[in-house]
Amino acid sequence: MNTIKKIDIHAHAMPFEDLAPVYDRGSSLIHAHELVDLYDKLNIEKGVLLPLISPEYHPTPISSAECAYTVGRFPDRFVWFCNVDPRACFNRPDADFTPLLEYYKSKGARGVGELTAQLYADDPLLDNFFAHCAACDMPVTIHIATRFGGCYGIVDELGLPRLEKMLKKHPNLKILGHSQPFWAEISADVTAETRGGYPTGKVTEGRLAQLMRECKNLYCDLSAGSGSRALMRDPEYAAKFITEFSDRILYGCDICLTSNCNFAFEFDAFLTKLCEDGMISEENYYKIVRGNAIKLLKLEDK
Repeated sequence: MNTIKKIDIHAHAMPFEDLAPVYDRGSSLIHAHELVDLYDKLNIEKGVLLPLISPEYHPTPISSAECAYTVGRFPDRFVWFCNVDPRACFNRPDADFTPLLEYYKSKGARGVGELTAQLYADDPLLDNFFAHCAACDMPVTIHIATRFGGCYGIVDELGLPRLEKMLKKHPNLKILGHSQPFWAEISADVTAETRGGYPTGKVTEGRLAQLMRECKNLYCDLSAGSGSRALMRDPEYAAKFITEFSDRILYGCDICLTSNCNFAFEFDAFLTKLCEDGMISEENYYKIVRGNAIKLLKLEDK
């Protein structure tokens, strides 16, 4: 397993070192060269850079152009997604996003995201945007939120009914699910109070597995504490979940700050141990950390 070069499906990086504002915790968004250094330690071949454009997330956006620029600086270490706010193009539910998406695709964008705009998951603006992403064959990474205000991401209720509606309405749209409210649905014991955090304890099969069975266009982004902790809370269920959905689970890190990257090493060790202990197959380990990303994003497998 240690020889398999991983692909990080969820990466962010500042392109310019001297323009990264410092957070109150004393850290700035990670710079591209710092992320490459971490990749070398984690045996990650390359990451998928996701622009951050919605003001709900960060006061200093990272644009699609900046991600493309970073890929130009590190062509062997990154690929990129473009990002478009569904409220763009005059905030209309009939906006034509296809020319813009096709333009970004022609420049090398492999998908769209991270989608963090504060809209209901089935808002007409998002419904329209998803239709254009599907028509352009662009997978979309989404961040689910529990509410409006005080957070970021598209909003859905317990059980993810609005996401389910969009998945079924747009069967050709590939969605990569991400965030605490998305991963909390791995267990049936999730509540309105716990879904925005990191629930712990043994897992009783929840809505996520049901959605994965019903919607073959739903993929799982394992990045950040949300994805990693959802599996690490119950290794036995994690092995079962991975085995059943091995073709639609993708390894990721989502390392945003240099001061908050230890979880990536812990999760890497967890996945390796699952494989070494025979709880998941070497074939499925390969799919998760590399193979599925290559297939989904049409990458060249060296």
